[in-house]
Amino acid sequence: MRRLAAVLITAALATGALAGCGSGEDWAKKCTTRDTVVECAPDQRTPIGKDVKGDLLDGTSYDLASDKGKVVVVNFWGSWCAPCRAEADDLEKTYQETRSKGVAFLGIDSRDDKDAAKAFVRGRSTYPSIYDFDGKVALQFDVTQVATPQTLIIDRQGRIAYAIRDATVYTQLLPMVQKVAAEVNG
Repeated sequence: MRRLAAVLITAALATGALAGCGSGEDWAKKCTTRDTVVECAPDQRTPIGKDVKGDLLDGTSYDLASDKGKVVVVNFWGSWCAPCRAEADDLEKTYQETRSKGVAFLGIDSRDDKDAAKAFVRGRSTYPSIYDFDGKVALQFDVTQVATPQTLIIDRQGRIAYAIRDATVYTQLLPMVQKVAAEVNG
């Protein structure tokens, strides 16, 4: 019963996020949407919340401010999500190819059992993941998250450059990350 209550609370929080409750507007409307990808030109980008913090699966804490000046790829996932399992290798491969270029990756695990989440990342991912059962950290990004998985690419100024609202693959993700990483002042 407690799990059902937590899922209902998460759904209510997600509904608030879908309505754009944090900023009062849907940032994606200013950008170009093709299929499940939202691309924002530098002058269209919306900054994400400045106070994105959470507890990582390994028990330590994470603060987005620690990655200031980097491109940050944020992937929303769950161990229960089949498309998340399908994209995991592509995310890790992109991370390995871009981390030396000032790119950080962060997973946000939601609606999950903590042990299942830890088992999911073991052998799949070397970048950190926040355990966010109730969706509170996801709301700090002030995005119109409509599905899991979803991936955001945040530029060096802390603004959303891309949102991929579906599972991604290496051949889709890598060029996007490289494009944002190559920007000088965006």
